Amino acid sequence: MINGKKIAVVMPAYNAEKTLPQTVRELPDAVDIRILVDDGSKDATVRVAESLGLKVFIHDRNYGYGRNQQTCYREALAAGADIVVMVHPDYQYSPLLVTAMAGMVASGVYDVVLGSRILGGGALKGGMPRYKYFANRILTAFQNLLSGAKLSEYHTGFRAFTSDVLRQLPLLENSDDFVFDNEMLAQCIFFGYRIGEISCPTRYFEEASSINFSRSVKYGFGVLATTLKLASQRTGLLRFSIFNNKGRKLDMSYYREQADRTSRPPKV
Repeated sequence: MINGKKIAVVMPAYNAEKTLPQTVRELPDAVDIRILVDDGSKDATVRVAESLGLKVFIHDRNYGYGRNQQTCYREALAAGADIVVMVHPDYQYSPLLVTAMAGMVASGVYDVVLGSRILGGGALKGGMPRYKYFANRILTAFQNLLSGAKLSEYHTGFRAFTSDVLRQLPLLENSDDFVFDNEMLAQCIFFGYRIGEISCPTRYFEEASSINFSRSVKYGFGVLATTLKLASQRTGLLRFSIFNNKGRKLDMSYYREQADRTSRPPKV
C-alpha cells in the first residue's frame, strides 16, 4: 500500500512467456494485487504466470488489446484496488517505476499518471524505430493542439489510474483494438481528470511486443479520428458515445457478484 491505498498491477498479455518472469521480478513490494489477463496466447504465458503466483484470467480467444484492458481493470476493481497501474509484460517499460507512478496518484495530486518515453530523451536510445518516434511526435503535437493539453506523449502503455477514473469512464464504448489507449486518454482529458507524467526508459528488442507497420498506420488514423471526435464533441458539432458520461461503463454489479471467484474463472 501507499498512503493507505491498495495498489494493483494489471498486465494485458499475449504471448509473453519469455519476458513475463523478468517483468514480475521487478515489480516493487508496494504492489498488493498482481493480475494478468491472457488474451488467447498460443505460448505458455498462462502456465508461467501461474507459476509466478499471479492472479490469472483467461480469454477464450484473442479479442484484442482494448478488450484485454477492460478485463484487467474490471478484475482489479473487483479485487478492491484503489490505484491500478498497467504494466506491459513484454518488459518494454521498467516495472521499477510502479511505486513512483502509484505514489503520484496516491498523493492526491493526479488522477492519472503516464510513464513517458519522450521525457528525458530516452526513446531513440532505447531502440524505438525512427518512424515510430517521428509519428509519435507528429501525432502528439496534433493532439496537444486540438485537445489543449500539454503532454509529452499520448502513446505510452505504462499508465496509473485511480479507481474512480476506471469506474466513471465509459470504457465499454471504446475500441477493442490498440486505439483503446488513445480513446481512454482522450476521455480523461474530456472529463477533466488531472494527468501527470514521469520519465520512463524504454527497451525495444526481439521479444518485446510491437505492432507492425501496417497496424501502426491503422493506429495512427485511429488516433487522428479520436482527436477530431474530441474536438467536435467539445465544440458541440457532433456527439460521440465515448464522451457520453452515461455511456457503458465497467459494470459495478459485476464486482459484487464476482468478489468471491477463484483466480481462474470460466473463460470469458
